[in-house]
Order: sequence, then structure tokens, then C-alpha cells
Amino acid sequence: MITIKLKYQVEKDDFMKAGQASSNLKKVLKQLGINSKIVRKIAIATYEAEMNIIIHSEGGSIDASIDPEKVKIIVRDRGPGIKDIELAMKAGYSTASQKVRELGFGAGMGLPNIKRCCDEFAIRSSFGEYTELSITIYHSGNNTEEGGE
Repeated sequence: MITIKLKYQVEKDDFMKAGQASSNLKKVLKQLGINSKIVRKIAIATYEAEMNIIIHSEGGSIDASIDPEKVKIIVRDRGPGIKDIELAMKAGYSTASQKVRELGFGAGMGLPNIKRCCDEFAIRSSFGEYTELSITIYHSGNNTEEGGE
């Protein structure tokens, strides 16, 4: 059984490189012949997580492990953490700045979209320190949702 591991660094406010990690992961998955509907879910979840790092944190990383059964993505950022995870998971809730909103981001759909695309989702955060997402999507497509954009 072969597992492919990919790692991406994502920097705060780096809108010029926004989407590169998710785009690269999508390219690799397509080359591996993963079903296009599954690739789309993974790309959406990864893009949303990547944008959350850029918009809300001090930077972070995205680690993807691709094996014959699933893709597991661990997203870690360096603060500021999420004070109220339950509130942050509500569609439409956002702490994005006015500047970010003017760029067309910060609608408060990132975390709900990530969860909608996943078969397994977990979030941990320490306010003032970090947030970590664990995202798993099975190649068989156990999650029937198409995910939002």
C-alpha cells in the first residue's frame, strides 16, 4: 500500500498565492485517477481551509496523505485560535475584516463548506494559539453532499 504525502506552507495575507495548495493537490489527485466528484470535494475543502489560514491566522500548513482508500488532510495554523467553535461553524458567521470582505472573501461559509464536503471532520482550537482541522474524504465517496463553493 503506497501513501503519498504532500505538505504546503500557507502565509498570512498572501492572497497572491491563495489557492495554490488546493490547486496542486487537485492536480495530483487527478493524475492518480481519483473520481472527479471526490477530487472536487477535496479541492473545495482544501481551498476553504487554505483561505481561512490566509485570512484569519498568522500562517500555517496543510498536510495531505493520499492512500488507496482515502485522503486525509491536516490543517494547522499559528493563532489566533477560535474563541467559540460552535459559533464559527454556523453558516454566515465571520470574523473577517472589512478589507477581506472587500476582496470578496469572509462570507462565513468556510468551515461549514469544509464539513459539508468531508466524510470525517474534526476541529480543535486553543484561543490565542492555534486551530487544527482534520479532514478525511474516502475515495468511495461515503459523503453524498456535493459541497458548496
